[in-house]
Amino acid sequence: MLKLIDLLEKAKPYYRNSVSTIKRGFGEIVGYFERRTTNGIVKGINKKLKLLKHCGFGLRNFKNFEIRAVISWHFSKIIA
Repeated sequence: MLKLIDLLEKAKPYYRNSVSTIKRGFGEIVGYFERRTTNGIVKGINKKLKLLKHCGFGLRNFKNFEIRAVISWHFSKIIA
């Protein structure tokens, strides 16, 4: 890991934007290679909620949206 940090410091004059992006996400990058964890599940949930929000435009209140979200989440294999 220290070699990677040294490499980033050497590359900084040439790839300033890329190095800063890698440094910002360094913990997540290392976490992926150590434990093979990603945020794919969270992204999938957010996408599903955005789609539901788009399809539910015009629902009268948040309670109706909440009910629709729970039904969609638990019965997604049946509906899709």
